[in-house]
Amino acid sequence: MKRFHVHVAVPDLAHGISFYSTMFSAKPAVVKDDYAKWMLDDPRINFAISTRGYATGVNHLGFQVDDDDELVAMHDQLQGADEELVTQTGTTCCYAKADKYWVTDPAGIAWETFHTLSDVPVFGADTQPQVAAPSTACCAPAAVELPRTGACCPSAE
Repeated sequence: MKRFHVHVAVPDLAHGISFYSTMFSAKPAVVKDDYAKWMLDDPRINFAISTRGYATGVNHLGFQVDDDDELVAMHDQLQGADEELVTQTGTTCCYAKADKYWVTDPAGIAWETFHTLSDVPVFGADTQPQVAAPSTACCAPAAVELPRTGACCPSAE
């Protein structure tokens, strides 16, 4: 079986190991002075691309769960990794309606954990009142800012 590979440069290895170990609920399989690697069997990967006006490169990473129970179970892990977790309920984005949690890792990358509720016919804009401004991560709430330019899915006013 193949594994999807993601490599993220982090400013502080110890902080990164702590964050990802908490978020993945697993210790790294390999730790060096300048490197750590997790070999995870769960989650499976949902990979998407778009041309929505944000900077080329990684926009955000995340986990798609199969049901509400899995999403609720992820809450404590995500909260432990980033105390500034942002919750979205019934948000519409990327041709889907979903419940989501957002966290930001030590390198400033937004991580989305979501359960898709239904498909929608448009790319969508986040309509939740707690999201006051567009973010640089596609459909991320304003509280989940990345050091990139551009935006997608501007909030409905």
